[in-house]
Amino acid sequence: MKRCKIKIEGIVQGVGFRFSARKAAMGIGVSGFVKNMPDGSVYAEAEAEEKKINEFISWCKKGPPAARVEKIIVTEMEVKHSEGFYIKT
Repeated sequence: MKRCKIKIEGIVQGVGFRFSARKAAMGIGVSGFVKNMPDGSVYAEAEAEEKKINEFISWCKKGPPAARVEKIIVTEMEVKHSEGFYIKT
């Protein structure tokens, strides 16, 4: 099991990023959450087996069609054994 915090920068707010990320995470089998940040970035925490985490990170590098991801920062963190994937406001 692995958990990562993921910061996605670029044109990632107002383009359906959080909703698409939730759909992608649930399809892959990743738990955690996603939220918009005041600086215009999107922040996510994702937890799953390493293969699934890597698949979700690959998705985050592209995002939904209207997004323009410029930078992604991934940092490993302590596993929390969360369930489900949520959009936080």
